[in-house]
Amino acid sequence: HNIIQRFRESGTISVRKGQGRKTILDARDLRALRRHCITYRNATVMEITTWAQEYFQKTLSVNTIHRAIRRCRLELYRSKKKPYLNMIQKRRRKLAQTVLWSAESKFEVLFGKLGHHVLRTEEDKDNPSCYQRSVQKPASLMVWGCRSACGMGSLHIWKGTINAERLGVRGEREILE
Repeated sequence: HNIIQRFRESGTISVRKGQGRKTILDARDLRALRRHCITYRNATVMEITTWAQEYFQKTLSVNTIHRAIRRCRLELYRSKKKPYLNMIQKRRRKLAQTVLWSAESKFEVLFGKLGHHVLRTEEDKDNPSCYQRSVQKPASLMVWGCRSACGMGSLHIWKGTINAERLGVRGEREILE
């Protein structure tokens, strides 16, 4: 019934232009927002919102920016961790984990902003700027202790990286004590 009334009033069945509320960000603003999101892929939505408020000189909420990002066909995905280990390195790590009843905790000091989420389209999953950066050998500190039939051993703190030989020698010495 609405279509017939519209045809009688205007002579066409198409909807009049300008219906509804105007969006706060126009097409030009969306293009600038998309450029900024692609340039700073690891930025949070809150950081993008503060940038957009300064850049567009408008009061924008986090929800508005989130809707605008989705309108730009960008989504928040978990960043893909790029594998740096080959099979030999994986095998050596597996052997180092089979040491007699040891418990170890490794604490790494990472540099830079290592966000878990990235703004990208679905096709950009293999883009290098969408990877989660990982430091190959970060500054680390390892706390290690072992247990044998004689009882608990003391905790040891090591600086740097620990390979299988160093762990084995230390483990044997600790078990003998």
